[in-house]
Amino acid sequence: MRKAGGGPIAALLAMVVIWGYSWVVMKIALRHAHPFDFAVLRVAIAFPILFAVVKLQGRGIRLPSYRMALLLGLLQVALFVVLSQLALVHAGPGKTSVLVFTMPFWMIVFAHFILRERMRGAQWIAVGLALAGLTLIVAPWELNSLAGSLLAVAAGAVWAITAVLSKRWPTAASDPLLFTAWQLFFGFVALALMALAFSDRPIDWNLEFAWTLAFSSILATALGWWLWTYVLASTPAGITGLNSLGIPVIAVMASAIQLGERPPALELAGMGLIAGALALLGWLGLRRDQQAQKTLGAER
Repeated sequence: MRKAGGGPIAALLAMVVIWGYSWVVMKIALRHAHPFDFAVLRVAIAFPILFAVVKLQGRGIRLPSYRMALLLGLLQVALFVVLSQLALVHAGPGKTSVLVFTMPFWMIVFAHFILRERMRGAQWIAVGLALAGLTLIVAPWELNSLAGSLLAVAAGAVWAITAVLSKRWPTAASDPLLFTAWQLFFGFVALALMALAFSDRPIDWNLEFAWTLAFSSILATALGWWLWTYVLASTPAGITGLNSLGIPVIAVMASAIQLGERPPALELAGMGLIAGALALLGWLGLRRDQQAQKTLGAER
């Protein structure tokens, strides 16, 4: 981990804490607003903050190319946010976060087709554990819990394909802050159109909604997505994958403490299987990164 430098590791830890607790915050916020309204508000506050930071640094706000910012804004911001918040309407934050963070397993699938990366050895064990855990959590035999589960899994799949595309065309690496600002702007436009078309109730403005909106927009969206872009661009794949384990753990713990969410035994078993699979993937990634460093050092 020292190979990645202190900055990316500190950014990853901050992101884990913020995004872990943000699932509880979003669940509370949706008591007072339609998911699309809340989504557009949090992004509407977030992207001007990032643009303001760029301007305060005395830099311009133009990108060399807007193609990837537009694509990731539509997928990683708009579609991912909508799917995850709709999932929270139907399920608790602990369960939703665990299902969304099946993202690394979808990354393996998409990397196979987009990056031509083959699954090897213990990766098959990790995927098998994850699928078993996913089955226990989704519980397809219980139709009343199926909608929220499928929405959360879809959100994880969307996030995974955007991460793979970011690795395929790493345009964010040169300026993660500015790239994230434009990505959020394009996501805001898409979310605003969806809110205008589908929102069906007024926002209940009160102190509870105000603090959840502030947390979700400033910390989870503006700071969180910048940290994610920075970590993805600056950190080896194995270390990046480890963040997926910490976020749902914090979400499950915070949900149990603050909201009294107590997953049934089968869900807990499924969460345990997915946690084990994520840990295995993280260990494999770290070992691969260390071997790559050794090979590079030998060649020099």
